[in-house]
Amino acid sequence: MIKPIALTSEYFKAYTLLFCITIVFCSCTSKNKSNNDSQVFRYNEHKNIGSLDPAFAKDLSDIWAANQLFNGLVQMDDSLIVQPSIAKTWHISQDALSYTFTLRNDVYFHKHSLFGSDSTRTVTAKDFEYSFNRLNDKQVASPGSWVLGKVETFKAVNDSTFNIQLNQPFPAFLGLLTMKYCSVVPKEIVEHYGSDFRSNPIGTGPFKFKRWEENLKLVFRKNHNYFEKDAQGNSLPYLEAIAITFLPDKQSEFLQFAQGNIDFVSGLDASYKDEILTAKGELREFYADDVNMIRGPYLNTEYLAFFMDSNVPEVQSDLLRKAVNYGFDRKKMMTYLRNGIGIPANGGFIPKGLPGFNSKVGFTYQPEKAKALIAQYIEETGNQNPEITITTTSNYLSFCEYIQRELQKHGLMVNVDVIPPSTLKEAKANGKLDMFRASWIADYPDAENYLSLYYSKNFAPNGPNYTHFKDAQFDEWYEQAFTETDTKKREILYAKMDSLVMDKTPVVNMFYDEVVRFTRKEVTGLGINPINLLDVKRVKKN
Repeated sequence: MIKPIALTSEYFKAYTLLFCITIVFCSCTSKNKSNNDSQVFRYNEHKNIGSLDPAFAKDLSDIWAANQLFNGLVQMDDSLIVQPSIAKTWHISQDALSYTFTLRNDVYFHKHSLFGSDSTRTVTAKDFEYSFNRLNDKQVASPGSWVLGKVETFKAVNDSTFNIQLNQPFPAFLGLLTMKYCSVVPKEIVEHYGSDFRSNPIGTGPFKFKRWEENLKLVFRKNHNYFEKDAQGNSLPYLEAIAITFLPDKQSEFLQFAQGNIDFVSGLDASYKDEILTAKGELREFYADDVNMIRGPYLNTEYLAFFMDSNVPEVQSDLLRKAVNYGFDRKKMMTYLRNGIGIPANGGFIPKGLPGFNSKVGFTYQPEKAKALIAQYIEETGNQNPEITITTTSNYLSFCEYIQRELQKHGLMVNVDVIPPSTLKEAKANGKLDMFRASWIADYPDAENYLSLYYSKNFAPNGPNYTHFKDAQFDEWYEQAFTETDTKKREILYAKMDSLVMDKTPVVNMFYDEVVRFTRKEVTGLGINPINLLDVKRVKKN
């Protein structure tokens, strides 16, 4: 029996959504099955797309689109292992400074009249030389130029050989090269269109550009000359097209998914999370016949950070920082506030899904220990009313208020200050906040990216060390990891660094995020990966 509730605006919105979805599911299924789009993969991009030029593929929406149109030297599989793409093999020198790639000779650019009578041509090493030079060009002003920050030189040795020289060893370099920034583009097309290449993209990917009505619809068609095949030797991709719409809000997007007008929804929004999932994160029975849910680790750690150079005694106290870490139940928090989506962060700062992750170096919920640590602080300092302030944005207010309530039960006064995202970003970069909510999503899939937040030479605002954490042993291990070419030995170093950080408590890990995808039952082969990359080339619709 459903209990009656007061119809506030929020409840009214929820009832409206539930009513619309129920009607939609009951009345539209048979109609949608007859739609003549069985070989078209349809999804909505509520954040819009700024550019189809891979040199500007900074936001996830742009990266998803660029991934269908472009290829680089290498690519990342769903297990975060670097695999061949246009480069069929590569060799890394013993000193880990020289990378030599041997290219395939059967990769063709999408057809365009500017290529001449054949309307296309093969990709050569010179194309990568041009593409990398373009990434470095200050006039282009690509936000991805940092990817080549440790590159000394690069050159086309011949048509099928491309060499990159680094200025220092960097074990994660191959992972960096999988980013869409490093995609190959054709010089003659880019120079013809100039800045309009953003809306006239020519790449080598499994799909080719067809039409873009900005803010309305974007269409890609199958590239019949694509070079990759599946394990059985069948040509990829399987589908004929991709159609992307641009409804601006997640609630409308979900309604379109419920109607069967789009095939896929990514993420869990507050507007529909309780409608589609139980409190334990399971798909509700109402959707079982029409929807599949897939979920897995996401390289994103959500946390609270202490500014270690703060002059606030409570922030400086190792006792209170540990008390905060012990003082709230992460599992309960995820159940109530995220419907079970997300992994309670009882391990280190390196998230689950990356080599170096250790589930045993963090903190579990121990309320008596938290109380004892706070009592010890009070006894040692004489401060009878210890107090801290957590600064956050409105999106994470519920998490901070939950932690506030739990810690106050143990004797620690907690204030929560809510400010706009832009203000928080500036303030944390300039050391103006004693304690703040933050997250770190991997720029590239290597634990070094997470540990860079604690290297003393990376102090913000010139680097990502927002806590101003400093430890000589950590710095020594961090620098040693750059020269360690043995993967297992490097993982051991990563784990030691992560353990040291958790012992010194500059942060309070809240949860490791998860990728959540909802698809229609007829969609297969979509998969999931910890960098939340959308790969459609192996998708089928039955």
